[in-house]
Amino acid sequence: MSGFGTAVESGVRLLRSLPRRRADVEEARGTAAAWAAAHPQLEPQLVVDVRPGTPVVDYDLLLTHPDGGTVALSAPDEDGVPWLIDHSTHWAAGQLVSVDDVHLSVAQALTMLRSLSRRDVTPYEEIVDQCLIIAEVQGDDAPLDDAELQTVADEFRRGRGLIGRAATLAWLADVGMSPAMFESYIVGIARRRRFRQRKESELASAYLAAHRADFDRVRALWVVSPEKCTAATPQELLALVPGLREAEVTIDVRRARDLPAELVDEAGTSAGTVVGPLPHGGGFFTGAVLEREPAGDDPETLAAAGRAAFDEWLAERRRRATIQWHWS
Repeated sequence: MSGFGTAVESGVRLLRSLPRRRADVEEARGTAAAWAAAHPQLEPQLVVDVRPGTPVVDYDLLLTHPDGGTVALSAPDEDGVPWLIDHSTHWAAGQLVSVDDVHLSVAQALTMLRSLSRRDVTPYEEIVDQCLIIAEVQGDDAPLDDAELQTVADEFRRGRGLIGRAATLAWLADVGMSPAMFESYIVGIARRRRFRQRKESELASAYLAAHRADFDRVRALWVVSPEKCTAATPQELLALVPGLREAEVTIDVRRARDLPAELVDEAGTSAGTVVGPLPHGGGFFTGAVLEREPAGDDPETLAAAGRAAFDEWLAERRRRATIQWHWS
C-alpha cells in the first residue's frame, strides 16, 4: 500500500476512535492534532459538526493529496450516512432557538407553548427559561412515580378544560399528538416540575432570611380614580371611598412584595402611610397599608420565598446564557 493509502487507513482509524460527545470535542481535537503532527505532509484538518438538538458530534478529516487537491474522510457509525449528506441543509433549519447547549426546534417550541402559564414574562423569555431548566434535568433518569405523572396530567387537562378521556383524545387528535407523544410530553413537564420544586426548597430559607420584610402580610387599600384623591391618613382615605365615583377601589390582603408597584416603589409599605396621588394611566393612584403582620417561617411563607428565589435564580441564569434565535 502506498504511503498515502496507509495514511488514509490510519486516518479512518483515527476518526473511528474519536469521542462523539459534545463535551469531549476538545479531547478529540487534541488527539487529531497529535495525529496531524505525525503526518505533516498531508496538512490534516479536523472538521467538527455539532448536531442540533443532541450532544452527539460528527467529524471529517481533510487531507492534502500528493498529486494536488483535497481528500475528505468520513467514518460515520450508526446509519453510515455522512453528516454532509445527512445535514445537507443549514444546521439550524427547523431550529427556533439555542440556549447554551440546548437547541429547541419550532415543533418542540409549539408543543412547549401548550404548557406555558406565567403571565409576568413574554413567551420568548419563558421559552428560554424552559430551555435552561431542560439543561438542568438532562441526564436525570430518576423514576417518576405514578402520582407525580397523574398530578401533572390532571393539571394540564384541567387547564384546557379537557374533562374525561373522550375530550382528551379529541384534543390530541386536533393537535396531532399520539397518546405515546402525550405521555412523553407529560414526563418532560414532570421532570422540570420536580427540579423546580427541589430548587425552590433548597433556596427558600436563605432567601426568606435575606428578604423577610417582603413577605410580611399586609392589608392595604388603594384607589385608582380619574381625579386626584387627597388624604393624609388611611382613615381619611377610607372615609372618601363611599363618595368616589368612577373609581376602582381595592381592599386586599397580600404579601408586601405583591402590592401594587406604586405602593412598593414609594416605600409606602409601612402601616399608616398614604402614598399618592400619583399619575397612573389616565388617572391617579392613591393607597395605604392599613395593617402589617411580620412574616413567619410557616410552610406557606417558605413556599412563597422559594418561588421568588427560583425566579431570581432563573433570571440570573438567563442573563448568563448564550441565546441565539434562528429566525433565518
